[in-house]
Amino acid sequence: MDERECRVKGVFLSLNEQGAAAPMVLLELPGGDCIPIYIGLWEAISIRNAIKGEVLPRPITHDLFVEVLRRLHASVTAISIDSLEDGIFYAKLHVKLDGVVEVVDCRPSDGIAIALRTLAPITVEEGVISVASKKRDDLPNLQDLDSVM
Repeated sequence: MDERECRVKGVFLSLNEQGAAAPMVLLELPGGDCIPIYIGLWEAISIRNAIKGEVLPRPITHDLFVEVLRRLHASVTAISIDSLEDGIFYAKLHVKLDGVVEVVDCRPSDGIAIALRTLAPITVEEGVISVASKKRDDLPNLQDLDSVM
């Protein structure tokens, strides 16, 4: 399976004609194409916090998970977005413990939030890229999440 590493371009609200907004994380591929993944609001806030390096006074779920991994001497080696079925993205979190890498099913939003906190690479399968990638100009009106927080 071929995959490409990408980076998180940002967290946005996708605005439509009715003014409704859906949180979205935007992955940027080498060459400038993007993959928009619609996510929940709390996951969007968590990803935004990780991008900004903001740590809340009390750990939220993704911070807690990373701290548990750290205390167990485990590390996240990658998150791979490996499937897109009926408009739903699927991902795997790769966790290394005692020299063995375990691959665990996860939601892309959770995997991205964890990967950003652990500086693990985010990869996307070529098949997903061919179906889901878009030119930035073809995306709906996007408003940076920071502008409403």
